Amino acid sequence: MKWISRIILNLWGWKITGNIPEDVKKCVVVVAPHTSNWDFIIGRLAYFVLGLKVKFLIKKELFFFPLGPVLKWLGAIPVNRGKSTRMVDYIADLFSQYDSLYITITPEGTRSLVTRWKRGFYFVALKAKVPIALGVLDYKQKTGGVVKIFEPTGDYEADIKMIEEIYRGRGARHPEKFNLT
Repeated sequence: MKWISRIILNLWGWKITGNIPEDVKKCVVVVAPHTSNWDFIIGRLAYFVLGLKVKFLIKKELFFFPLGPVLKWLGAIPVNRGKSTRMVDYIADLFSQYDSLYITITPEGTRSLVTRWKRGFYFVALKAKVPIALGVLDYKQKTGGVVKIFEPTGDYEADIKMIEEIYRGRGARHPEKFNLT
């Protein structure tokens, strides 16, 4: 899949740069901007190019045949959004079940415009005691990849300001839906 993904991304004009260092075996991978379903396709291809086996959360309603097995192969973890769950605890606990685990979370939580990012990714990383990999899909530059590995300090307000600066001005597929343009 690595070379096929590289060919597809090259044909589309995308360049994938940056990766998670080999010594980082577990982390929360934050990806932004997230304004289109194309983000998943380009992101998934980028992960193949980078050789990363990532997991991501997706609503359980999509796990029907034949889509369900494909989603699982791609790394999907079904989530019951209708049931009251302690999602931060659930995801943090997943890290104790694996020797190596990268879980992708889009902090916007939706492809629509939001004024504040969801905080769960940050508290998952704190609780699981894992770093946060800051991943970018920049449609202006047609570049994607991991730009920084960040250890959360526990000071959410200070940390989120630094994180948002990494993403400020990045080119979303739909810029009007990205709050850090």
